[in-house]
Amino acid sequence: MRPYQNLLNFLHTPAVRWLNKDGDPSGVFAKLKGSAYFSKEAANLLFADATLNLEQIYDILEKDESPPGFELSMNIQLESTSTHKAISSPNVAAILEGSDPTLKNEYVVYSAHSDHIGFAKTVKKDKINNGAMDNATGTSVLMETARLFSQLDERPKRSILFLAVTGEEKGLLGSDYYAQNPTVPVGSMVANVNLDMPILTYEFTDVIAFGANHSDMKGSVAKAAEKIGLELSPDPMPEQALFTRSDHYSFVKQGIPSVFLVPGFKSSDPEVDGTKQFSQFLKTNYHKPGDDFNQAFNWQAATQFAEVNYHIGLILANQAQRSSWNKGDFFGDAFSR
Repeated sequence: MRPYQNLLNFLHTPAVRWLNKDGDPSGVFAKLKGSAYFSKEAANLLFADATLNLEQIYDILEKDESPPGFELSMNIQLESTSTHKAISSPNVAAILEGSDPTLKNEYVVYSAHSDHIGFAKTVKKDKINNGAMDNATGTSVLMETARLFSQLDERPKRSILFLAVTGEEKGLLGSDYYAQNPTVPVGSMVANVNLDMPILTYEFTDVIAFGANHSDMKGSVAKAAEKIGLELSPDPMPEQALFTRSDHYSFVKQGIPSVFLVPGFKSSDPEVDGTKQFSQFLKTNYHKPGDDFNQAFNWQAATQFAEVNYHIGLILANQAQRSSWNKGDFFGDAFSR
């Protein structure tokens, strides 16, 4: 639950949706006519004479249960005025065609978002949120991975689709649009490797592939990491549910096995704690003007990350069978076509 003061920072931030061919916005619910933020004090008053008060609702949520719906004992009147503006923000896609006459019609997809969050309204001096780590690093590694593939004497068997998507920070908009309106048949996309906010400030000895435990991509990632002397580590923070929080999830919802790849927290330098590096970035620079080029970038780490991404895609593109969900996996059962 975000502190109320933090929610106020987003109060006047416009909502953005992509429009379908009929001009209707995606991801909206016609019956939901409005929403509002409440401070805890105001919310306590709202639920004071209700079937359940606010603390009772919190107790139910803490048990990982859903509170029952009920009518409130008072009426609230909400009033809002909306204006709508059409903007254009493109995705960028490129394809390296595969070499196998049959498998070239299947695609391994690399994705990285090219947008950030714009200007900071709560900072007096430098108001530009630059997004160097989030996600210029990811898009740079995407392009470097494409360069490595382009230099192969023999192209991989399957085709490789490189996709720079827009609007991730506004709700995975670009990837959601592409996954629902792809330039290749959706069933031909066999795997997605997503690159979002790799923290490239230290040389790492492991990688983390969020979601790898849901499909046989785990073995492919581990094999690729081993090729350059790295190991695959398990998700260190499963409670954050990061597998549902970046652009790969748009592909998951179309039934495509996916991973969200980042450098691991194990450093080759015993004096450097990768976990602290990651936490410090979140504390001081994440979604702030400080996420700029003045950070202590480690170019060897960037090279490592590009190489392991390249090897993952090469393995996925050349293996005999397309990637598949694990038997009985929740995401596979929910979204497989």
